[in-house]
Amino acid sequence: MSTRIPATRPDPDQVLVDIADYVLDFKVTSRGAFETARYCLIDALGCGLEALGYPACSKLLGPIVPGTVVPQGARVPGTDFQLDPVQAAFNIGTLIRWLDFNDTWLAAEWGHPSDNLGGILATADWLSRTRMAHGQAPLEMRRVLEAMIKAYEIQGVLALENSFNRVGLDHVVLVKVATAAVCTWLMGGGRQEIINAVSQAFVDGQPLRTYRHAPNTGSRKSWAAGDATARGVLLALFSLKGEMGYPTVLSARTWGFYDVLFKGQAFRLSRPYGSYVMENVLFKISFPAEFHAQTAVECAVKLHPQVVGRLDEIARIVIRTHESAMRIIDKKGPLHNPADRDHCLQYMVAVGLIEGRLTCEDYEDSAAADPRIDALRAQMEVSEEPRFSADYLDPAKRSIANAVQVFFTDGSRTAELVAEYPLGHCRRRAEGIPVLVEKFRTNLARRFSAAQQAAIEQSSRDVQHLGTLAVNEYIDQYVP
Repeated sequence: MSTRIPATRPDPDQVLVDIADYVLDFKVTSRGAFETARYCLIDALGCGLEALGYPACSKLLGPIVPGTVVPQGARVPGTDFQLDPVQAAFNIGTLIRWLDFNDTWLAAEWGHPSDNLGGILATADWLSRTRMAHGQAPLEMRRVLEAMIKAYEIQGVLALENSFNRVGLDHVVLVKVATAAVCTWLMGGGRQEIINAVSQAFVDGQPLRTYRHAPNTGSRKSWAAGDATARGVLLALFSLKGEMGYPTVLSARTWGFYDVLFKGQAFRLSRPYGSYVMENVLFKISFPAEFHAQTAVECAVKLHPQVVGRLDEIARIVIRTHESAMRIIDKKGPLHNPADRDHCLQYMVAVGLIEGRLTCEDYEDSAAADPRIDALRAQMEVSEEPRFSADYLDPAKRSIANAVQVFFTDGSRTAELVAEYPLGHCRRRAEGIPVLVEKFRTNLARRFSAAQQAAIEQSSRDVQHLGTLAVNEYIDQYVP
């Protein structure tokens, strides 16, 4: 009697092999990628320092068992915590992502490649302290920057043409995959160990996007990345201990990722792995707004002087946007918490029109109690502009366009303002980087003395200098 179950262990899926070969063999030579990685690092750490001011975030931080300190453990910037690398990754990743205010990647799947930094920094810091305790040289920050470039690339290239949100999955599955790959490499793992770790990341049950969408929008979206990057570190540690992998985790009939979770479709990969994602990553510089709304808020802030004295005379507000924004941030009705509000296009535009700015505090309950916000939301008409949707997906453009126009009861109107590329776009790097650096300085000042701020700035001033610093020495500067 024959059986349909194969008797031999198959070769691993090519997706797993390509990731492992890239992490092990690709030499990052792009000066622009390293320079951008430096800006991503300081921006992410700065956003984490700002997040410490929010009790909803800080209550989640620290060891699992209060008071636990791990010898040679990884430090959590802005705190006195010293933790095992898995819990440290959760802490750092949660801090970085909490306010949704640093780098972003938009494609068929959107996400935040800096989410991987929780795992990368925790792993590199723990390894450095452990190595020094055994008389060995610590890792240098250039290794962290290289790991960042590779994690950004894995997450970003997989996101280019593969939409996890369309099948109800959250983009942090890609954070787990990328973190597992590069952290296995940081720990000294070889090709098989990386393949095993990445396969384990795909085997995991993947998070649903329901916490990002009405009617369930909630604060888990702010710690989901910390959870994913911590899980990636755990799976890397398991692989280094010799835990086996699952070679056809993606392609196995009936039981594999494609059949179970991706509607039977294989991943499409449109370009080889390199340093493309880091070189083209998007920064959130002006506003802590979901990135699809950045240009809409830019337009609203510019319109503020024309409308602030006439809010009671507004008849309607017309917003033209792109399909991705329509799908995830076009919201009507009650908004129940800050996580709901910072993913509502109408809320963000209303605050911009009323206040001429948009800050993290504008999502809190006290700010949302302003009745003018919901009054303006009720007057908004949001529609898709097909050209904006096409340009959003065009690899030569990758714009994030929005248009805003205000109409008054007396028949007058403002001009329609159209913004295609937000300040953090790679097409506006020269304009945006000085603002990003000033944002970093503002965030340092929230936690540290003038002398400590100056020391951190000095050590972060350029890639060559930063790259030679021991990871633990750099991170120690962020301890209060």
